[in-house]
Amino acid sequence: MSFTVAITGRPNVGKSTFFNRLLEQRKAIVDDVSGVTRDRQYGVAEWAGKSFNLIDTGGFVPQSEDIFEREIAKQVNIAIDEANVIIFMVDAASGITNLDEAMADLLRRSHKPVLLAVNKVDNHNRLLEASEFYSLGFEHIFFISSISGSGTGELLDAVTSNMSETDMNAENNNDGIPKFAIIGQPNVGKSSLLNSLVGQERTIVSDIAGTTRDTIHTHYNLFNKEFILIDTAGIRRKTKVHEDLEFYSVIRAIKAMDEADVCLMLLDAGKGITAQDLAIYSLAVKKGKGIVVLVNKWDLIEKETNTARDYEKELKQRLAPFNDVPIIFISVVEKQRIFKSIESALEIFENKHRKISTSQLNDVMLKAVEQYHPPVVRGNAVKIKYVTQLPTNTPSFAFFCNYPDDIKAPYKNYLENKLRENFNFKGVPVRLFFRKK
Repeated sequence: MSFTVAITGRPNVGKSTFFNRLLEQRKAIVDDVSGVTRDRQYGVAEWAGKSFNLIDTGGFVPQSEDIFEREIAKQVNIAIDEANVIIFMVDAASGITNLDEAMADLLRRSHKPVLLAVNKVDNHNRLLEASEFYSLGFEHIFFISSISGSGTGELLDAVTSNMSETDMNAENNNDGIPKFAIIGQPNVGKSSLLNSLVGQERTIVSDIAGTTRDTIHTHYNLFNKEFILIDTAGIRRKTKVHEDLEFYSVIRAIKAMDEADVCLMLLDAGKGITAQDLAIYSLAVKKGKGIVVLVNKWDLIEKETNTARDYEKELKQRLAPFNDVPIIFISVVEKQRIFKSIESALEIFENKHRKISTSQLNDVMLKAVEQYHPPVVRGNAVKIKYVTQLPTNTPSFAFFCNYPDDIKAPYKNYLENKLRENFNFKGVPVRLFFRKK
């Protein structure tokens, strides 16, 4: 299971600012009104070469005071249940409040490592005032400023020091059986797909979004094919997160993605691909997972000669830059092409584990470099001398050259396209690294 870090704390202490800083992009909406965190609250953060899932529990707080405590308790409990490490954030500017004490009380009772982050410590006086937070009784306390970033390094060192070798190599402890996660929005037919494949009612299916609450593993051995199917509770658009169950299901889906080799991403043919689908897709790509896109409910679409072709073309434009993925039009209800989706997933599993010999790689790729040289930078001719595949979970290639930093994105894309043309990596993200010879 991948390593998960949750950021908790009462509203308005700067959780989202810190979260954005770690993900290096403005994902959550940040404002001075309490409870405005309404955006994606999950992502993959990286520190010192280690990556982990990051969850911001902010925004799961109603506006009125009386149910505050109860809701906050819920939010903290979810974080305690699901996370490996908890960052508890407080605000040096306002000192210790009753809510902080209530949360601290809950967190002290948990057996998870808690790191207390005192935010908004941006001058010497604040640092002196902030020492009152020692009274909350946490062993690990960090004085930080989310806005300027001071102190966040030490905090992240402490987070990653909790990661064991197994967390870092979560994908390696695999028994060789392919694992497929079925991901997508609520109600696109994930559980029905699982049921049709397995041929028995394993999961409750109803028309209410969010009926599948947990991830379900089904070991599957049919037609001489063996694999494990992981059904995830739907990842739902964030405006609808009224119940904390939604929050659970998002975390679970991300964890299922971590466990899987290949993600079967289900779309609703009628709705097309939504922003949330793209968010899930890019998360899977970032995690280096194999991907098959399944367009479900295809039987309900009015068709002409090129309907499927045009639909696919438009989908690939939306999925760019990485769109070398199989797109299969299925109908779970009619059982159309659902076994084809499994065959495709098994093929992608093979592609993900494809190893290419160094001699073959150099034959092909150095020819490609000869055909089209990297652009000259500052009067220097960039020369690529040698290519080799790295021993990683996701197909990764190291190109050794004299000016590794001068190779820009268009040329990287050219090399990646050449790799894909010559070797079958369909459905799998490929990583290219440029190193000094």
